[in-house]
Amino acid sequence: MLILASTSTIRQTLLRNAGVPFEAVPARVDEEMVRDALRAEEAPPRDVADTLAEMKALRVRRPGLILGCDQVLAFEGEVIGKPETPEAAIAQLTAMGGKRHKLHSAAVIVEDGKPIWRHVAEVTMTMRTPTLDYLAAYVARNWDDIRHCAGGYMLEGEGARLFHRVDGDYFSVLGLPLLPLLGYLVTRGEIAA
Repeated sequence: MLILASTSTIRQTLLRNAGVPFEAVPARVDEEMVRDALRAEEAPPRDVADTLAEMKALRVRRPGLILGCDQVLAFEGEVIGKPETPEAAIAQLTAMGGKRHKLHSAAVIVEDGKPIWRHVAEVTMTMRTPTLDYLAAYVARNWDDIRHCAGGYMLEGEGARLFHRVDGDYFSVLGLPLLPLLGYLVTRGEIAA
């Protein structure tokens, strides 16, 4: 059985919908501290996502395959985190309006304390330029959900209205490069195809 080192509802839904048996176990990692340290080293966003995914998988000490995941939003050379307040969400979304940003979604599988598989997907997101009134109303309606999301949006909900174009894999936008993961699990014989 796969162990998902996360309590992410969307990642659990993706695995469940794909028919992958798993158990969700939270991984205790101080993500902000790790992100800050990697930023200080000028690590690229892709490496930040990959490192955090690996750390999460390594923190869960159980037998079997342990899957760690992380997603990083890169905008104009900066890693953008989860907004701390509704005002911060509005500011992030306003700054990204009419521009492109990238999502880096990493997945790492660890077995016996060693990484055995990894994949980092990159998706380019092109935002519309929404009005400030719409953004304020959007954040107010969706705050309970979007406060847990880098950039302050969820593409699988009303956040889709914020975008003009998405170049890349939809599952990776949701935080899990599902198709490469399924391919690996099939190759290993963990799931049938």
